[in-house]
Amino acid sequence: MPFDYIPPLLQPNSKKIVLLVMDGLGGLPLEAGGPTELEFARTPNMDRLAAEGTLGQTIPIRPGITPGSGPAHLALFGYDPLHHPVGRGVLSALGVGMEIRPGDVAARGNFCTLDADGNIVDRRAGRIPSEESAPLVEKLAQIRIPGVEVEVRQVKEYRFVVVMRGEGLSADLEDTDPQKTGVPPLPVRPRTGDPAARRTAELFNQWIAEARRALADQPRANGVTLRGFATDPELPKFDPSYGLKAACVAVYPMYKGVARLVGMDVLTFEGEHPEDEFAAVAQYWDEYDFFFVHIKKTDSKGEDGDFEGKAHIIEGVDAALPKLLALKPDVLMITGDHSTPAKLRSHSWHPVPFLMWAPETVRPDAQTRFGETACAQGGLGTFQAHDAMPLALAHAGRLEKFGA
Repeated sequence: MPFDYIPPLLQPNSKKIVLLVMDGLGGLPLEAGGPTELEFARTPNMDRLAAEGTLGQTIPIRPGITPGSGPAHLALFGYDPLHHPVGRGVLSALGVGMEIRPGDVAARGNFCTLDADGNIVDRRAGRIPSEESAPLVEKLAQIRIPGVEVEVRQVKEYRFVVVMRGEGLSADLEDTDPQKTGVPPLPVRPRTGDPAARRTAELFNQWIAEARRALADQPRANGVTLRGFATDPELPKFDPSYGLKAACVAVYPMYKGVARLVGMDVLTFEGEHPEDEFAAVAQYWDEYDFFFVHIKKTDSKGEDGDFEGKAHIIEGVDAALPKLLALKPDVLMITGDHSTPAKLRSHSWHPVPFLMWAPETVRPDAQTRFGETACAQGGLGTFQAHDAMPLALAHAGRLEKFGA
């Protein structure tokens, strides 16, 4: 269980909890004394909730550690990422409905652009659209490697996932994305001297070589990188851990994957805007106790270095928020999984803004705006992200007293 002491304290009721995650929400000022993206954005609805609720800031992993999206989300679900490591490959595979059995090895793939010398020019192949990448994924799906079964499936845009199945495989492998341009993709290397890891690295390198040949005539997506090698970690499930029937509302497959990994139902809906996601919550409102709602594009804009674009996405979420508030959730948490400052164009270690709104039970602080400065001074202080779930359960009246 994420918290061994929680299940004996659980008491059922009909109160609803919503976790709204704006991916990569945390930011930085572009210049000293300036606002962050969240502070620059006009967010009257979130500011009202901040005034009525309590603010704080979370540490996704540990101070100074920059988190990946998978472990950062698991932390918000109450799973300490240091005790429950999960690779992005498994999350991506589950997100697109692939089966991951014990012993399978999954990796998340990116199409990339290589120059004539084999060096990376664009790590995301110009963010090619899904309709352009789909036939390329079909090419990759035709590759056969003796001794193993390989399945490849499209994720979204420039992303795909590859799963290798067979006897004696190991996920203890290094990523091939060097995280920079001007250099070639790295080979798959074993993290240890384990014979299974060495053999698996060789098999994936064979697959990559075949993929390069299959993509050689492509103008943009003529190379691939792989990362997040992983297998099924067999995590404890969300419902027995918290007494909550949980649903996920997300557009991007990886976040559906992390939700499936802990046993959440992934809801199907039309559209990809915040208002579409909130409409899906409304459609299923009576069927679930807990809703995880994920907004991706805050992170994408941060990674693109688009400060105003990120602020605009936040404003779009705020404008749609009344649709969610009309459902009258008993507990609403608004936060990010990690920080992605546009100034840095990457994930960072900075604490993440956190808003707790629970009209019946919250102890308001003196803050009246939702932003990093206010959250650093908020009543919840700075706390580990994996402690958010016990707080939500308490505010929902779902925990009994501990001890006599």
